This record gives sequence, structure tokens and C-alpha cells, in this order.
Amino acid sequence: MIGIFDSGLGGLTAYRELHTLLPDEHYVYFGDTGRVPYGSRSHEILLKYTRQDINFLISKGADAILAACGTVSSVVLDEVKGEYNVPIIGVVDASSAEALAATKNGIIGVIGTGATVSSGAFEKKLKAGGADEVVSVACPLFVPLVENGYIARDCEVTKLVARDYLEKIKASGADTLILGCTHFPIIADIIADELPNVTLINSGAAAAKAVAKTVSTAGGNKSEFYVSDSPVNFDAVARIFLGGDTVAAKKIDIEKY
Repeated sequence: MIGIFDSGLGGLTAYRELHTLLPDEHYVYFGDTGRVPYGSRSHEILLKYTRQDINFLISKGADAILAACGTVSSVVLDEVKGEYNVPIIGVVDASSAEALAATKNGIIGVIGTGATVSSGAFEKKLKAGGADEVVSVACPLFVPLVENGYIARDCEVTKLVARDYLEKIKASGADTLILGCTHFPIIADIIADELPNVTLINSGAAAAKAVAKTVSTAGGNKSEFYVSDSPVNFDAVARIFLGGDTVAAKKIDIEKY
């Protein structure tokens, strides 16, 4: 069984990719919708949330876990994953490797939450891999915009925010951009419109590929979805991400874990 967790809806991009790669696997997804966003949280709170999320997935029987959250992967995952006896994979390593393979001019952009950008995790990994320049921009408004459904390609609100955030990336001449939060691929078309000649790296999809190569699955052909707040809004928006599929998420008390 593969467990996936994120602060909310964004990790569905990773789930969708994994389900395509391993359609007969048993999945348990947890979206921490009651405590989103993670990107503005302190280190101590992120440690608490991450441990609780992992503990919940293990309690459901997960024997491999994807941390489909750029903030968790960048800030606390290395500190936490050694506490568990199951493989826990984040989004930094895989997406950095894809970006390094894709870039032609050595200039790579990274967008993520404030915590992700402040951690410097992507920059460190990319520089170690040979990138000439890394341009990082925090995009804190993207997460609540996505969580509240402002995701249409012609959404003027999100387009204006994207134009402002991506100005520095455009000016840098970067030819590759890591979407360092798994919420961001949901508005990838808006981002691509602002950066038409830039290769976008979906961090969730990259991590999903890494998980698929790592785990030895037992099958199950089942997917379960859990949230920490009312599932109504989650279910409605999830259908958009998953091509109309109904997920029927259940609410849990994450503070028990």
C-alpha cells in the first residue's frame, strides 16, 4: 500500500501520476485541509504536522509513503524520515534531477512556498548537480488560490498574481522551472502562458516516478481519501483534477496521530 500526504489538494497531481504508473496498487491519500497552508508554518509545527501525517498513513497500512508537499520535502523530511521503517520519498531530489537533465543554458528557476524557498533545498541540490544559476521565487498566494478553485486558465485573479511572481524568472533567462509545490501543476497552463519558452518540471510527477521505481507493490486496486476538514469542497475540486472521478473523502481527526 502506498500512502500519499499533502497539505491539501496539490498532492492529487502526484496521486494521479502514480495511479497511471501503478494502476493496480492500493493507495491511501491524506490531505491536511484543516491546516493548509504548510508554507507559512514554523519548523516546529511542520515537524509535528509531518509526523502526524506519516503516523496516520502507517496506521492505515502504508508500506511506502510519498510526501507530496514541497514544503515538507524541503524543510523537515530529511529530519523525520529516519524515524520510520518504511521508505518515505519527497519531491526535491527527483524534480531537481529532471530539471538538470532538461536545462540547456544552466539557468533553472524554482517556485514554491515561502518555507520551501527559504530552506534553499532545491538550490543546494541543483547547484551540486551543476546548475550555473538558480533563481528562486516564493509564491505564497498560489496555494490558497488553488485550494479555493481559482484554477481556470482565463482566471484574471490568478493570471495577475502569476505575472507578478514570475517576472523575476522571466528576467533571469531561465529555460527550466521547477514547480516546487504540488499545488502548482494545477495552474501550469497559467504559468506556461507567462513563460512560453520555459520547460516546466512537475515535482509531484517526478516524485511519483521515483516511488514507482522504488516500491515493490502488492496490489489492491483501491484508493482511499482522507482529509482533516469538511470533505465537501475537497471532493468537488478533486473531481476537476481527476477527470470527473468521485473520491468521497472521509474526515479524520489528525491530532490523534
